[in-house]
Amino acid sequence: MIIRMNVAGLGQCALDHLFVIDSFPAADTKKEVLKWTISGGGPVATALVSLARLGMKCRFHGIIGDDEAGQKISESLKQEHVNVQGLLTRQGSCSQAAFIAVEKGSGRRTIFWKRPSAEPLKPHELPNDFPGDADFLLLDGLMSEVSFYAAQKARDKGIPVMLDAGRVREGMIELAHLCDYVVCSEEFARELMQGTEPFDPAKAIIYMKSFGAKSATITLGDRGSITVCCDDIFYTPSFNVDVVDTTGAGDVFHGGYVYGLLQKWNIRDVVRFASALAALKCRKPGGRNGIPSLNEVNAFLLKNRA
Repeated sequence: MIIRMNVAGLGQCALDHLFVIDSFPAADTKKEVLKWTISGGGPVATALVSLARLGMKCRFHGIIGDDEAGQKISESLKQEHVNVQGLLTRQGSCSQAAFIAVEKGSGRRTIFWKRPSAEPLKPHELPNDFPGDADFLLLDGLMSEVSFYAAQKARDKGIPVMLDAGRVREGMIELAHLCDYVVCSEEFARELMQGTEPFDPAKAIIYMKSFGAKSATITLGDRGSITVCCDDIFYTPSFNVDVVDTTGAGDVFHGGYVYGLLQKWNIRDVVRFASALAALKCRKPGGRNGIPSLNEVNAFLLKNRA
């Protein structure tokens, strides 16, 4: 039986301009684009879209500018049935945007992005009862002050919190200590272990155990992921699919991870489900186009039983 829960997310949202090329060009040359798409993006926003497609009730807290990009970001979330009452518009400012070049055939991509020009969301701008009736809170930590506030509010109410840790930014390690679950990129793990060469994911995940989270996971791209939960450390391999574009795969992984936790699955099943969800997303261009339905994921997992 599916347990339908409420998930609150606080963090980045963006407008992604994604273009496919046959190969990455050399400097000072021209390159024709094979395909160009524009869609909503951002780590927390895309994770919530994943959860909404899986049947969860989601609401997003963040900021946009009063520009065309902001309107498109908001509409992209509304179309996915994500509640945007907590998405505030800053007058006279620009929204976050990303320009993503994807290599046809390999799915490799290079991302150019800019931060929103507006002031970050502030604690006083959240609802007084935040996080309200949420059963789970997802953060990316980019807006440091409000992220700390939100994590503490959720902690006080006994609501589990997960941190999507993309980079070791100021305050990120301290924020991780307030979170029940930490799922990070390989980039975060490498920065965390700076000076320790060669990079060893097993050593990094053992170090992350000191954060005090119930579980921590490092995503390693096509090499799968490594997770620690209590004294159990395990690798989860990635799934083989025809990769078109890996944009948003990590964000979708986070959504799948939260979904599995809300279903109260054991951690190995949680990570395997998240891996399948992220892999299936990669079959189509863009961070959200390929996000599958629950039935698709279940069928895929049944076909690829370990």
